[in-house]
Amino acid sequence: MCGIAGLVNFGGRFSRQELANIAEAMADTMIHRGPDDGGVWVDDTNFCAFSHRRLSIIDTSSGGHQPMQTPDGRHSICFNGELYSFLELKEDLEARGYRFRTRSDTEVLLYGLREYGTALLSRMDAMYAFALFDHDNRSMLLARDPFGEKPLYYWQGNGLFAFASELQALTVLPGFDAAIDLESIAGYLSFQYVPGTRTIYRDVRRLPPGCYLRLSEDGHATVCRHFAFEAEPYQGKVRSIDELADELEEILVRSVKRKLISDVPLGAFLSGGVDSTLVAAIATKRLNRNLMTFSIGFADTPESEHEDARAMARHLGTDHRDRIISPDMLALGEHVGSVLDEPNGDTSCLPTFLLTQFAREHVTVALSGDGGDELFGGYGRYFSTLEDAARLERDPAGMAGWDPGSAYYSYRILVYADSDVTRLLGRMPPENASLLRHLRSTISRSAKPLIHRLRELDAAHYMPGAVLPKVDRMSMQNSLEVRAPLLGLEVARFASGLRPEECYAAGQGKRVLKQIAARYVPRDWLERPKRGFGLPMALWGKDQLLPRTRALTLDAGSRLQDWIPVERIAAFLDHQEQSYSAYQLWLLFILESWLRARPGYPAHALGTAASIRPQASMVLQ
Repeated sequence: MCGIAGLVNFGGRFSRQELANIAEAMADTMIHRGPDDGGVWVDDTNFCAFSHRRLSIIDTSSGGHQPMQTPDGRHSICFNGELYSFLELKEDLEARGYRFRTRSDTEVLLYGLREYGTALLSRMDAMYAFALFDHDNRSMLLARDPFGEKPLYYWQGNGLFAFASELQALTVLPGFDAAIDLESIAGYLSFQYVPGTRTIYRDVRRLPPGCYLRLSEDGHATVCRHFAFEAEPYQGKVRSIDELADELEEILVRSVKRKLISDVPLGAFLSGGVDSTLVAAIATKRLNRNLMTFSIGFADTPESEHEDARAMARHLGTDHRDRIISPDMLALGEHVGSVLDEPNGDTSCLPTFLLTQFAREHVTVALSGDGGDELFGGYGRYFSTLEDAARLERDPAGMAGWDPGSAYYSYRILVYADSDVTRLLGRMPPENASLLRHLRSTISRSAKPLIHRLRELDAAHYMPGAVLPKVDRMSMQNSLEVRAPLLGLEVARFASGLRPEECYAAGQGKRVLKQIAARYVPRDWLERPKRGFGLPMALWGKDQLLPRTRALTLDAGSRLQDWIPVERIAAFLDHQEQSYSAYQLWLLFILESWLRARPGYPAHALGTAASIRPQASMVLQ
């Protein structure tokens, strides 16, 4: 796992040494992503520069040093991630005449891109963000993995096009504009993350998951999609759940086996839930791996999963370690809010930070169960929405006016309803309102089965917006690589072919995953209510969270007041006295903590930044 950065010097404004200095300064902001090694490369025409921070996982020798070039100097790459299928691809390339100097998966990716171009992306079992520079035609390719496990941001201005794994790397660029507008803040309040290609900074965009960007010598950029999770049910013979489980189990064995390849110590997270249990079970029972597992728990709360995790670990025979923490963690919450790359209100950010910090004391790589809920239909909000839809069919009069899109993107997934955003900001900014209309309409008007619509949207928005950034930022703050076998490309393609009843039936989701897991652990363990991995918010009532949030946002040092008048913040907090929402307060708490730690000032105009969209192009100025 690594941190990457780079820039293109349009017009030759900056000297070679200046480019190298800027690239190095960008990488220096991300040493936590790669404490083992670093490198800077500038092409001999003074047009492009790359920098890299390395967390050594595969080939820990100097052979994996980046940025890396082909022997003839035509192509240069900086790569963040893991190419899990590198051994198969390496064998294919060797048959085509390529000779390798290292054991690094970066070299395999470099030659694979040279041989196959962007067609390689559909063949890769990998998590990644990378940049490839072609010296002959002075063009650059940026690409991001299918679900957005690895981040990639870009910015253009002051004669430069720049990219980086983290926003903070871009803030050191000469001429960087740290403007933050109400669109980004509104998006964060609605979704608990800044949605879409927009970021917290008005002039920075993120490359969408499953997309690549081509940047030509003349500054023309084109963004294209190479992957989208689309539920298209298998059209062949209807298979039984056991037959589906047989097929998926072998796919998962292949996926987990690839994710176990490492030259450094490796373990796994184990919460006691279906997904992490299944990953650990396959590693230990099918692949005979002696596995160290990790969990955390909260003292004096029934929400804690640590007892479930201990029972699972004993059953699977893992070397299990856990750490029990006190619910009085608001001071650490301020710290986590400040180290987030951009605001993320997911309440599991803090537990994830603590879990990855604990695991890093023992291992450098950890397997996770991320992806199971989105791809296989496991969220409780899916079930309640499906139950309401069934009730509508039985009792149209009693459910008059009910709409699945409005229900899902009002009561099931949003933290701040539209009226809450308006109460706090004074209005609903137009881009955020437009996005909400689009998402609601997508659910309500699509002809696909409702469970498929919900899975697709969460895989495209919620997972890359809230879940995976949380895992990446919290783990990389602790220099720990996290791998998600359930997000393997072959797994995703299988999941996309499931029929509705194969995802959800009789009040139960993730049917095929549970069928496989029941081959390793008692089924009744798998039917326990889903607890999630968030904070024990019920223990943080008004007597803790509300006073702390009030103190942060209303005192003279508040940064939130730069965007929202103090009178409106105070009125919103007074409203919380009568209509308390710990989750709404948590979002304000994290936003204020982030704003105090990072550069930023209010933008006076809404929606002034251009947006690059998939299958569209623009000329960079």
